[in-house]
Amino acid sequence: MSKHKLPRKSTHIDMTAMCDVAFLLLTFFMLATKFKPDEPVVVKTPSSISSIPQPENSILLTVDPQGKVYFDYDNKKAKRLLIDKVNETKQLNLTEEEKSSFVNGASFGLPFSQMKQYLAIPPMEQKQFTFTGIPIDTSYMAATNELGYWVESARYAGQEEGHPPRICIKCDAATAYPKVKDVIKTLTKNNIDRFNLLTSLEAIPEGTQAWEDSRKN
Repeated sequence: MSKHKLPRKSTHIDMTAMCDVAFLLLTFFMLATKFKPDEPVVVKTPSSISSIPQPENSILLTVDPQGKVYFDYDNKKAKRLLIDKVNETKQLNLTEEEKSSFVNGASFGLPFSQMKQYLAIPPMEQKQFTFTGIPIDTSYMAATNELGYWVESARYAGQEEGHPPRICIKCDAATAYPKVKDVIKTLTKNNIDRFNLLTSLEAIPEGTQAWEDSRKN
């Protein structure tokens, strides 16, 4: 009596199909991921024991060691409304590509008179641009103070978009206090008395009230 062997079930896995799936997933994540542009200035903030992070939907005012002021807004929808309004009121004559460069870019620190020249540069070359800082007029009023104008316009844009922004100030530990005071005074002169000061986290000194409170939590 002849014996017939049953065919073996194939355990071969189609590696080609799996590679295709992996490649498609990798492509998806590369296209879907949004990378934050490099900041044009790096500051070393003072340290504190506060652990409150920078809030979302915030206007960020950065002051470098030389006292130059930079502006950024992390709400892109409101940032688009902002640049449309600024372009109209300040008659900057920006193109759609230049507006998009502003919306997708990082912090910048320039007077209105140099914005079109800067935004016309390809994004990869903007890092080489020399920033002079956003002017702060001694009157501190938004009409004549460019920083005050940016902040007020950004707040209106955020409210129009439906998410009123918070304001954060980040300065270098080596920045002279009068330069930081000019930024704060710009805000308070325009009836803005609530804002965050960003710092680096440090350990809470033992024996202090803050240390005792942290042990209870």
